[in-house]
Order: sequence, then structure tokens, then C-alpha cells
Amino acid sequence: MTYAVTVLTMFPEAFPGPLGVSLIGTAWREKGLWSLDTVDIRAFSTDTRGFLDDTPAGGGPGAVLKADVVARAVDSLTGPKRPLLYMSARGRPLTQARVREWAKADGIVVLCGRFEGVDQRVLDARGFEEVAVGDAVLAGGEAAAMVAIEACVRLIPGVLGSGDSLSSESFEDGLLEHPQYTRPRTFEGLEIPEVLLSGDHKRIDQWRQAQRETTTRERRPDLWAAHSANLQLKGAKARGE
Repeated sequence: MTYAVTVLTMFPEAFPGPLGVSLIGTAWREKGLWSLDTVDIRAFSTDTRGFLDDTPAGGGPGAVLKADVVARAVDSLTGPKRPLLYMSARGRPLTQARVREWAKADGIVVLCGRFEGVDQRVLDARGFEEVAVGDAVLAGGEAAAMVAIEACVRLIPGVLGSGDSLSSESFEDGLLEHPQYTRPRTFEGLEIPEVLLSGDHKRIDQWRQAQRETTTRERRPDLWAAHSANLQLKGAKARGE
């Protein structure tokens, strides 16, 4: 069944953007492994001028997307129930674990905010999950939506071809990926590590694992702590403790 992606946005012309190129785009345009529909939130405004926002309750700068307008856009959707994502800097971090869960669904619905955000009442009433792609604030949710969509779509069987390429990627087992190299053998005086040219697959696997552990420990101590705790737990269970 086709993985159905729907984006609720004020700027449908922003899509597909990078989602329409390379293997992701081929899986959409030619293979039909996933579908992409955009819904213009502006179309659901009852204001004669097409306004869909208003000033924040309690005062303050900017504007807020109105609950009733967003609700009408969401309620216009048909088909199987799908996870509802709202891209927001105050959301929970986007993680590979969450992406794997969304990729198992029939698809996702992604709401792109603007201005100061969306009225919290419609997010609560419709069951949106707020998702952040990083500790930074964007002008709108469209770029963040593309990140979440691509992360899900690439896990659909057949999109990337070989499933083996997914198993050793960053976050799949709690560690970051090892560094990659290819020809030429020498680049500006820098050599490909000798072990990768040895043909000894056991040594190569050991080197890559060591690199993954070192990189994770140095760059993401939070991931390393969780990985270490998980190993300790598995060890205790193996010993029957």
C-alpha cells in the first residue's frame, strides 16, 4: 500500500522541494511507493480577505494561526487514520526511534506553522504530536516538515534499494555511523586508513565499530551514556541478575 503523506501549509508551492529528487523522488514519481499531497490552509479561512491568524491572547508580538481554520483543514482529510505531526521548536526532538514508528503507519499528516505558532487548542483537540528537528527556530514549518517526511519515506521498503545500508547508519543501534572513504587513495596528502584496504573484513568491522564508539562518545555523550547503560543491562540479564 502506498505510504500517504499530507502536508497542511500556507505555502504548498514549497513542495516537493528536495523530496522530489534522487531516490526519494523516484520512489514518489515513478515507483508510486509513497504519495505527497498538500493542503492550503488559507482555503479554509472564512474571512473575506483570507486571513487565518489573529493576535496572541494575552498580548505580545506576532500572530497565531487560528484553531477553527486549522481544524477545518485537518477535518477535510479522508482515508485511514495517520499520525498527526506539528513541526514546532517546542516539540519533542525528532528521533530515529519515532521515525521508525511513523514509517510503519499508513502515512503521516504534517502541519506547518507560521508566525508565533498554532492555537494550542486545536493541537490538543486533534491529537497532534509536536516535533522539533533541532534546537533552533525556523521561520516556518515547511523545511522541518521535509526533514521529517524524508526520514520516514527512506525507510519504506524499496525506496533506497538495499535494506543492508540502513542497519549500520547513525542512531539505528544507538551509535553514530563510522567515517566513510572512497577513491582516490590519496587526497591532498591524506590517505585512506590502511585497514580499509586490507581486505580483512573482520579487522574492518572491528575498526568501524571502534570508530563508531569513539565518535559517539566525543560528539554525543548523551547517546553514549544510553548505549553504555543498555549494554550493562543486557550483560546483567545474560548473567541472570
